[in-house]
Amino acid sequence: MPSDLSCPACGTTYVAEPEEPWRCGCGSALEFADRPYPEGDPLPLARLDTSDGLWTFFEFLPIEPHVTFHEGFTPLVDAPDWNAAFKLEYVFPTGSFKDRGATTTLSRAVELGVETVLEDSSGNAGAAIATYAARAGLEADIYVPADVKQSKLMAIQRAGARPVRVEGSRQDVTDACIDAVESGDGWYASHAWNPAFYAGTMTFAFEVAAQREWTVPDAVVLPIGHGTLFLGAYRGFRLLNDAGIVDEMPRLLGAQAAGHAPIVDALGYDPLGESDAETDIADGIQIEAPARQDEILEAIEATDGDAIALGDDPIEAALDRLHRGGFYVEPTCAVAPAALERYRDDGIIAPDADVVVALTGSGLKTL
Repeated sequence: MPSDLSCPACGTTYVAEPEEPWRCGCGSALEFADRPYPEGDPLPLARLDTSDGLWTFFEFLPIEPHVTFHEGFTPLVDAPDWNAAFKLEYVFPTGSFKDRGATTTLSRAVELGVETVLEDSSGNAGAAIATYAARAGLEADIYVPADVKQSKLMAIQRAGARPVRVEGSRQDVTDACIDAVESGDGWYASHAWNPAFYAGTMTFAFEVAAQREWTVPDAVVLPIGHGTLFLGAYRGFRLLNDAGIVDEMPRLLGAQAAGHAPIVDALGYDPLGESDAETDIADGIQIEAPARQDEILEAIEATDGDAIALGDDPIEAALDRLHRGGFYVEPTCAVAPAALERYRDDGIIAPDADVVVALTGSGLKTL
């Protein structure tokens, strides 16, 4: 049976059904009522059957694997020139980490008997939801900015989904999609609001720990738009701690685009002085009002983390350096490696710290 949803703010429980609300009546984001995790010691990576990809960790997930390409277990590779390890999240079927959430979200949709899913996206999440909806045989309407990149638009269309172009800001796209959801046009497969999406992104943490023989790094550097990977990582590492599999949390360090840095603004400390500048290169994280901003701030506080905003110049420099090093990623992806350098320069990350950086999107999406 599909897991019910509950509201951590007011305690209301919602029975699992196709018409379940996309958020609580009190306005808060919903979570799964069930929070499973396995007991006992995990197997070492050499003995772990990873052929099911991220679904290897099914015991942690309140969803059955109905829609999957066996995605996940992306490589964790040394990057000596950066004095870090890179988690290659851009080698998923649709070229971004958003497939982590798409497999769990569409699997949840199948469990509920949903017929049509709706999503709003600047491109990557839309392509992922469209692709996994096609795999599931479901209809999908993807709300996108009017100036969405052609490569991402084609990925949506060729999967048989219907792109709905919306003029205006990224928030205008979200608002239009929510209006359609509330009008009864479909189930909200939102990467920002739907708890099923975060069930998928938290497998990032499980994989990192497993690939390091069940240890965690000193710090993990991640981009923050809506914070789906950032929060997923936090939830995953916290769950590993609660299960007694690891005994510490990495510092979670965020990277935002200058001019679109609400988390940096909320922290009230911008050592680089760039949060009010304007950048266009990192279009994938230009989010003005993250749906789960309070949770992101709580994750930063709980892990002694931080967030900084970066302008075009350091992002472009990092992008060129990544490409020359063989990491063919999209521009938004370069925000986290650029932030790694700034965190080191600012003394927030020690020179000898053990750091993992997520590379989130493929450069093939920019062609």
